[in-house]
Amino acid sequence: MTPAHPLLTAARAARDRAFAPYSGFQVGAALETEHGAFITGCNVESASYGLTLCAERVAIVKAVSEGHHAGYVRIAIVTAADDPTPPCGACRQLLWEFAPDAEVILANTAGKVEKHTVRDLLPRGFDGSKIQKNS
Repeated sequence: MTPAHPLLTAARAARDRAFAPYSGFQVGAALETEHGAFITGCNVESASYGLTLCAERVAIVKAVSEGHHAGYVRIAIVTAADDPTPPCGACRQLLWEFAPDAEVILANTAGKVEKHTVRDLLPRGFDGSKIQKNS
């Protein structure tokens, strides 16, 4: 995937909309559905740090709220860090639950690009199949 790919362009544009007054670390994400739709997200920080939302989770929540409950094929994540930044543990978990086979494209604003899968980033992930209900 080239730095000019439309999914990366969408993630970069989402990064520009990030609300990061505390960390200054802006992140943009663009989630691609199996039908070719792009759903974007950016990080939204709170002074109560635990309430901060990551770009990846914003994109997934937006996708679900817009009726895309499954079928995510890839997500692009863009930061300005020297090296492409992988998703945090919470984002990896949510990606696992919705799209364990999705491609994860990490990029920075300088044009470095890495490709992974959700399974690579979260081996042996936890999901609903692991929940044993008591009878």
